[in-house]
Amino acid sequence: MAGLFVLLAWLLLAGVVAQGLRLAASWRRGGAAPVDWARGLAALPRRYLVDVHGVVARRAAAARMHQAIAGGLLGGTALVLLGIIPALRGAETLWLLAALGFGFAIFGARLVAQRRQPARPASLSGGAFQGLARDLAAYAAGGFLASLGILLGLWLPALAGIGLAAWGGARLVAGITTGPMRHTLAGAVHLAAHPRPERFAGAAASGLLPAQNFGVAAIGDFAWNRLAGFDACIQCGRCEEACPAFAAGQKLNPKALIQDLATALHPEAPAYAGSPHPGISSPGPVLGRLHAETLFACTTCRACVSACPMMIEHVDAVVDLRRHLTLAEGAAPGKADQVLSELRYAFNPGGFEPGRRLDFAAGGLRVLGEGESADILLWLGDGAFDARYGRTLRALVAIMRAAGLDFAVLGEAERDCGDLARRLGDEAGFERLARANVAALAARRFGRIVTADPHALHVLRQEYPAFGGHYTVQHHTALIDELIGTGAIRPEAASGGTVTYHDPCYLGRYNGEYDAPRRVLGRIGLAVSEMERHGAASFCCGGGGGAPVSDIAGERRIPDLRMAQARETGADIVAVACPGCTAMLEGVTGARPEVRDIAELVHAAMATVPAEARA
Repeated sequence: MAGLFVLLAWLLLAGVVAQGLRLAASWRRGGAAPVDWARGLAALPRRYLVDVHGVVARRAAAARMHQAIAGGLLGGTALVLLGIIPALRGAETLWLLAALGFGFAIFGARLVAQRRQPARPASLSGGAFQGLARDLAAYAAGGFLASLGILLGLWLPALAGIGLAAWGGARLVAGITTGPMRHTLAGAVHLAAHPRPERFAGAAASGLLPAQNFGVAAIGDFAWNRLAGFDACIQCGRCEEACPAFAAGQKLNPKALIQDLATALHPEAPAYAGSPHPGISSPGPVLGRLHAETLFACTTCRACVSACPMMIEHVDAVVDLRRHLTLAEGAAPGKADQVLSELRYAFNPGGFEPGRRLDFAAGGLRVLGEGESADILLWLGDGAFDARYGRTLRALVAIMRAAGLDFAVLGEAERDCGDLARRLGDEAGFERLARANVAALAARRFGRIVTADPHALHVLRQEYPAFGGHYTVQHHTALIDELIGTGAIRPEAASGGTVTYHDPCYLGRYNGEYDAPRRVLGRIGLAVSEMERHGAASFCCGGGGGAPVSDIAGERRIPDLRMAQARETGADIVAVACPGCTAMLEGVTGARPEVRDIAELVHAAMATVPAEARA
């Protein structure tokens, strides 16, 4: 009887291998991708047990379920497979441990079932997932009964357990290519061959890679390891719950997006049975599944990526698809085409004369000429053209002058960093801007770049290296934190009022800076009352990814949702650290907290700022 159970386990393993080869054959439709297999396979246990489980463990109940079902089934099955060794097959200890493993998995299967009882949460998919707990329970219970029967010499229970395990196991194996278990093998390959392996080393690896040809027009245009990433999706719905566009009722559900891509790869698979894209009732023309409005509703905030236990790169897929629509089809919606045209000819999205970038300062800023040097190059960004954000820049300039810093700006030589063009899919426009800026920076000498614009910070820090631009780039809140810490400036404690801090997506999730802005607020005596969505889980202001110019309609506005979260804290002030966030949150109508950049708050607290350095 023990031999029969061992044979079943090996037959199921053979089925897993066969199904894995079928999946691999589908991924071969994708393009080539550089993969360090030795490093990836060696790191796979840690990536699964530490990185993946670290995200899963953000919800304690999910972590318990994950540990019980995965650990129990893998442990119990591995022990049975070891029974192929005659000396082990006859050992009582082997079958006792196997029974314990499968017993643990029964508990895990019960937890899987409880997630959909008494009613399935909207974020969880239905369809074949509704029967997953049954199949897991059948295999686990069969394995437990068979192992216990073999241990105790009870052949009838053992035979019944083998039959039950065979039924449940066969259903699970069958689900590897087209059902809920597809994520198991695909997930392992995805983790080993991840397109951003630096993420597992703790790096803020979020820069986009240069486009291949004109973006993605067909599912096979994606790199093969990205196709594996789509198949790694377990449809847990965490990305759906995190997405600001979905919350606003815009035409994007990131989980449905990934499943659209998986369906394009596996058209024979059962229909997706989760929440659809809001307001969409029929498939669109993109890859035979998607609508352009779905792709351009994305704010590229990476909330979905941060929330995904399998570390799928939703935003990369969105931008690759946008690139084809923008470059090959000219299908960027709303005002996007007009803005891209201004970027091509005026080098900024508003079509302003380049010299007007310095108007906010009313003169007095040192412009760094070719061949000249400064300790700090202040990158102004396109916020400088906006009268409101000019107040922030004047405050920052006054702080830097009060600290006695040697700094200068590029003046007319500064062009838009290219963030907006790249996120809208105009890779050619981005490359023109990037190369022009890299050339301008190469003609000047400086120690570091400081900017108050997280989008510029991100592009300069993470995306310009591909064009030969390697710089030390610092956000203005990190600089202010440094100046206060070293005593270069000594602001007094702010008086009155309470504050909440809104994390900019491109500063936090994209570049890992959460602490410096909060330290600065603490250094000037302001206690931060955190919003429910803060830090890595922060809720987007709605201003990223070209969303304001794409202007995809929804049931609500993303900044209205964010401001409502700020109101719940009871704070008088929403502290911000990004020109886009300032514009979006100040655009909220009705009674609301005041929106102030951290530089403005610090400047107001600097009673000792010399008169000539004040804004």
